[in-house]
Amino acid sequence: MKPILCASARRASLALSLAAWAAVGLMAPPATAAGEKLVVKAVTEKKVKQLPAGPLYWRLENFSTLAEAQAAIGPTSLAAEIDGKVWLFTLGPKGGATRGGKEVAEIGPVPALTAPEYLLRINQASGPPGAKTPVHSHPGSEAFYVLAGQVGQQTPEGTHHADRGEAMNGHPANTPMEVFSSGKTDLDQLVMFLVDATKPFSVPAKLE
Repeated sequence: MKPILCASARRASLALSLAAWAAVGLMAPPATAAGEKLVVKAVTEKKVKQLPAGPLYWRLENFSTLAEAQAAIGPTSLAAEIDGKVWLFTLGPKGGATRGGKEVAEIGPVPALTAPEYLLRINQASGPPGAKTPVHSHPGSEAFYVLAGQVGQQTPEGTHHADRGEAMNGHPANTPMEVFSSGKTDLDQLVMFLVDATKPFSVPAKLE
């Protein structure tokens, strides 16, 4: 009977060990998204030959319907429905307003840019904490408005953050940058671009 008791004891000990490891696994924090890329989706864009005079700002407004927003589009405006909410994005002078729109944010002044043709683009970027873009640059500027979570942006000038409901202005053309989800919850943000339409939209870069 003694060998049987020893075998039973070994099985019991193994079971306890497995249970202990399982408990440790349950208590361990979830894996981070380090190394995971932000998911970037192009929403809408347009090319224009001329920009309004003077310092320019991105104005973000909400409308009740997409039809109303589209009817209000100007030469440097873009309309889109994003996650069930209707937006009008307008690049123009500070303090402007669109009839029927509810202002959400005004971001600027946008860094000055001179080009033969301009591309205005709206992207939506999202990802879990730790997700990031490769280091890159644009032939123009990008500005951010955070819908959820927190965005971080590292450039040669340092690292800056913006939380839900906050905006972050863009940097001059060809600024190396890494954009990342820096909060404790998933990032969801709108990204507004003003770039030189005759050059590649994005190129790899290095932070120095």
